[in-house]
Amino acid sequence: MEFISKSEKDTQEIAFEYAKTLVKGDVILLSGDLGAGKTAFTKGVCKFFNIEGVTSPTYAYLNVYGDFIYHYDCYRLSCGEDALMLGLTDYFNGDNICIIEWAENIEDVLPEKVKKVEITKIDENTRRIIL
Repeated sequence: MEFISKSEKDTQEIAFEYAKTLVKGDVILLSGDLGAGKTAFTKGVCKFFNIEGVTSPTYAYLNVYGDFIYHYDCYRLSCGEDALMLGLTDYFNGDNICIIEWAENIEDVLPEKVKKVEITKIDENTRRIIL
């Protein structure tokens, strides 16, 4: 499915609706350039689960929200081995939902079954979101 978002609020609303399809064990890969709206999308997913305070985990690699949303930022990782050494893969396919930004950097250790969300920046405010 493809959506056009005209604002961060739109992106969050699309993600809120998408969150209704998620179940424990889901691993969602968010792809998009810097500033595309990956964290905004995560905020929308978390809003569905009544979770506030979502921030980019860029410097922490992983933020945990509500004990079951695991939000990764793998931008600074160079390979899957880095994720393994940091214990980040321990949470895949558990009783949680993993949302991973920059998953292409750890592609070799990702679970076989994943869901993909592609966010493309069209202009300053407009995004194409493919679910």
